[in-house]
Amino acid sequence: MSKPPVCKLMDFGKFKYEAAMKERESRRNQIHTVIKEMKLRPKIDPHDYETKKGHIERFLKAGDKVKITIMFRGREQSRPELGLRLLAKLADDVGEIGFVEATPKQDGRNMIMVLAPLRRKPDSVRREPRAEFALEGVAEAEAVTEAVTEMAEELDVAAVK
Repeated sequence: MSKPPVCKLMDFGKFKYEAAMKERESRRNQIHTVIKEMKLRPKIDPHDYETKKGHIERFLKAGDKVKITIMFRGREQSRPELGLRLLAKLADDVGEIGFVEATPKQDGRNMIMVLAPLRRKPDSVRREPRAEFALEGVAEAEAVTEAVTEMAEELDVAAVK
């Protein structure tokens, strides 16, 4: 510590304002993870399964995590392998766009698994240049490169004369 201690005189209102702005900026840069939940039953109809799978795929493509809950009732509780089979099939079906973040776990009368998307950015945020514009850009770049090369050759020839 320095002797005598250093004291900085400042405007406290300005200090509070700048601290609030720093906090606000750091909050803006945080990534908000959203967990969607989909509930299934072990004896789900094939069409209902496809519908739920479509919702899960949509959530994963949007960049959200999905918590899948299988609810067991009555005698279904004695057959947890039905739930495991269903979750394994679901994980396999959406394997192209998501992966299993939390393996299936029995939690009382429910079995829970969490899926996460393979990529972090949602489709609406990601922007890719269209192929036709990319090809035009390459052609323009090649034309500019040729023109610059020709100009450099002309300057070299002029410098030699």
